[in-house]
Amino acid sequence: MILQLENVSLRRGNQWILQDISWRVEQGQHWVILGLNGSGKTSILNLLNAYTFPTKGNMNVLGFEFGKTYLAERLRKKIGYVSSSLQEKLHPGDNAFEVVLSGAFTSISLYENPTDEIRNKAVMLLEELGCIYYANREYETLSQGEKQRVLIARALMANPSLLILDEPTSGLDFIAREQLLESIEDIARKPDSPTIIYVTHHVDEIIPVFNQILFLKEGQVFASGDTQKSISTEQLTKFFELPVEVIWHNNRPLLSKVQMVKK
Repeated sequence: MILQLENVSLRRGNQWILQDISWRVEQGQHWVILGLNGSGKTSILNLLNAYTFPTKGNMNVLGFEFGKTYLAERLRKKIGYVSSSLQEKLHPGDNAFEVVLSGAFTSISLYENPTDEIRNKAVMLLEELGCIYYANREYETLSQGEKQRVLIARALMANPSLLILDEPTSGLDFIAREQLLESIEDIARKPDSPTIIYVTHHVDEIIPVFNQILFLKEGQVFASGDTQKSISTEQLTKFFELPVEVIWHNNRPLLSKVQMVKK
């Protein structure tokens, strides 16, 4: 088991941000969390990374049971996390290679002297993700797509058991988005791949390797299960509260709005 949430709720002041979330992720599964802005996606990720703790309910992530012991630092060493908030914390002037190397120590910048083994691994990941040719460029000068590739390489440096990708294609054009999704699919298909949780509000980003889906709406689980069975015209029409049509093409769902005929 990778993680299990049982009736987890999160309150901020008088407002319930998450309510009665039950979710179980097994080894070998790759999940999509699908939800619109304000659905609670970020709040769930903050819980999984132990940045916040549930108000009610039980949580177990990678064998760490919340509430039993201080787990934050040990847990985060087993999680590779890619988010826009991380980009803002990186030190100006660090080049792409240094950013990736820092992932071996789960630090924001490079404070320790990496071994040859660590350096070789960083080079390998940069090559696999197609960013070796800009390894010596300052991170802040890279395009958004290049930055995301570097962050994914950084997240993989510590051999995480869980890789969380929080809207990694945000701000990318169509070509850069598809190239990044191909790289993510390559990672997921490796026999030693970490379990991946991919967070998005775009249905057409759901590539075939994401075999499970969690629909999140207004801080609650709307539905969950097998991706192919769960993504349907009827389900998404209810989820978005808008008449839509789902068309599957090359094992990927495409979404279009149904035009209503006015009488």
